Amino acid sequence: MKDFINRLYQNHSLIYKGLLFITTTFLIVYLFPKSGKFKYNFEKGKPWQSENYYAPFDFAIIKSQEEVQQEKDAIEANALLYFNLDSIVSSRATALFETKFNSTFSDTIPRLKRNLLFSTGKETLERLYQFGVLDEAYNFPGDKPVVILKGRTIYEKTYFSNLIKPDAVLQVITDMLSAKNLDAYTTNFASLFFDIIEPNLTYDRSFTEKVLQDDFDNISYSRGSIERGTLIISKGEIVEGEKFQLLNSIKSEYESQVWSESNYNWILFAYTLLVALALLMLLLFLRKYRNTVFEDNTKVTFIFFNIFLIIMLTTLVVNYSSTYIYVVPICILPLVFKAFFDARLGLFAHVITVLLLGFIVPNSYEYMFLQIIAGIVTILTVSELYKRANLFISVGQITLIYIVAYFAFFVIHEGTVETIKVETFIWFILCGLATLFVQPLIYAYEKIFGLVSDVSLLELSDTNTKLLKELSNKAPGTFHHSLNVANLGESCANEIGANAMLVRVGALYHDIGKMKNPTYFIENQSTGINPHDELSSKESAKIIIEHVINGIETARKYNLPDRVIDFIRTHHGTSMVYYFYMKEKELQDVIIDKVDYCYPGPKPFSKETAILMMCDSVEAASKSLKEPTSTKIDAFVENIINKQIEEDQFLNANITFKEIESIKKVLKHKLANIYHLRIEYPE
Repeated sequence: MKDFINRLYQNHSLIYKGLLFITTTFLIVYLFPKSGKFKYNFEKGKPWQSENYYAPFDFAIIKSQEEVQQEKDAIEANALLYFNLDSIVSSRATALFETKFNSTFSDTIPRLKRNLLFSTGKETLERLYQFGVLDEAYNFPGDKPVVILKGRTIYEKTYFSNLIKPDAVLQVITDMLSAKNLDAYTTNFASLFFDIIEPNLTYDRSFTEKVLQDDFDNISYSRGSIERGTLIISKGEIVEGEKFQLLNSIKSEYESQVWSESNYNWILFAYTLLVALALLMLLLFLRKYRNTVFEDNTKVTFIFFNIFLIIMLTTLVVNYSSTYIYVVPICILPLVFKAFFDARLGLFAHVITVLLLGFIVPNSYEYMFLQIIAGIVTILTVSELYKRANLFISVGQITLIYIVAYFAFFVIHEGTVETIKVETFIWFILCGLATLFVQPLIYAYEKIFGLVSDVSLLELSDTNTKLLKELSNKAPGTFHHSLNVANLGESCANEIGANAMLVRVGALYHDIGKMKNPTYFIENQSTGINPHDELSSKESAKIIIEHVINGIETARKYNLPDRVIDFIRTHHGTSMVYYFYMKEKELQDVIIDKVDYCYPGPKPFSKETAILMMCDSVEAASKSLKEPTSTKIDAFVENIINKQIEEDQFLNANITFKEIESIKKVLKHKLANIYHLRIEYPE
């Protein structure tokens, strides 16, 4: 049991990666659409590329969107309008008319005329309330059929033109009086009816819409059926019209059948295999070409998290509306990975992610082509992300590539530019603007995952930081030495294509451990007193070597990133404090242990840390040059770096002999400029 626990502990890193791999795989598969995939690709207006295709099962022919829409329009045009009737209103109006008639028309009017006025008023009321008076002026066509409901039963069926609008009441009164030659009494009647006429019809919008929706729901989305074995399309035949509709029908039927039957688990298993295979390729890439990243569980988690985040975001957009699919800023992924790792890893992870998105998005080939091209452009154009202008220029180029590629695809599909949708270009512009969000995102990732980008390195390179100010105050000679090494290292890094900003920052902080005992280092001895004169060679070597350990402790205290601390621990590798070793060796009858005079290491394990070791040694030793000449400088640089090569200091660094020769050339040139001879000025 104890051995089993020990094995688990020893392999805990691999176990974690395995769990991360399995979890991410299942989460991505969970996001995938719940349907199978029709194995044939076809486009409207293009020839059928596969062999003759026969129906594999019976299926119904799905109506086109145009056909369904025509049916909906016809239903909507003939849809009934429902109004609720208040039957009490007409009775109340009749009673009020009989009551107020006598007070409105005086007794002086002749009896026959008075009786005619009364009967005309009753007829007017009957006309107004024959179908009803509306509560507001609804804007419906006059020939629209109407159903008047009394309670929830049908009371009357008519047309909308027969219903009286509020502003048409006066016109009805006028027409009725004119027909009986009673125009002189229009004002009296208008005054009387103004007090007694009330609307008795209210539009029942919710019930009308419910009935309309029920009619929509009863629409059949299929017409006819095709039997199994029927020839659907022949090889080379153009996919259009009825053929296109048949293929769409069988594709829809196939996908719904495959997922709804017992094959569900098999399809789920197949999806899992494909996703696992893609993520496994990413892990193998990290293991083979980016082993330092692979060994760091935080970085592997960061990579998998970002891939899942992009897939989840795209899935949410597709589920909402695939129209906005190109608004999702996929190019943020290679930008983030390039900022924290390198371009090659960024592009590889981007391609893997786009391949996985092919299962989710419509028109997957077009989508994948656009996104992979955009990812390549992102990697090629974005450099020095900490410079805001560079990011804006690169985003502009990425957006242009999107627009050009989409335009080309549209012309290929449609054969014309007349029907191109301009709003799609707006989605690409919005995608570009969303890509600019990468700057705050990088900052958030640095805080959450403890990673370092060039943006942070730019902040650390400021010599006004608290730590560098402390270094310049406590150890001014070391600070000046660090500045010189930073300038040399930056030039060398630019020459061989390494990360110049990282080298510069590493050089600025590589000797901060000397702040603990600054006077024990010759560059800080301004009084001419050397404390090493009072110590043995072994004690002196110990103090010199300890500046590496002290530097790491100081860096931890000031929360410097691990990428910067790597320069502190590796800038001397496993080299020897040669001066004190030889001084001890001169003594007779002394047993010398070389370990006491060697730095603990490790050796440089990247181009950047190797550059710093070379520049640090050359710059420090160059102070001992007397009467420097071009020949002396060349031999001096060759001797120092060749000695480091002989001691296998660069064995773990991925740096070539060709790159080392380029670094030598830069150092010789820089030192020749630093130690150039000046003319002697007269006193």
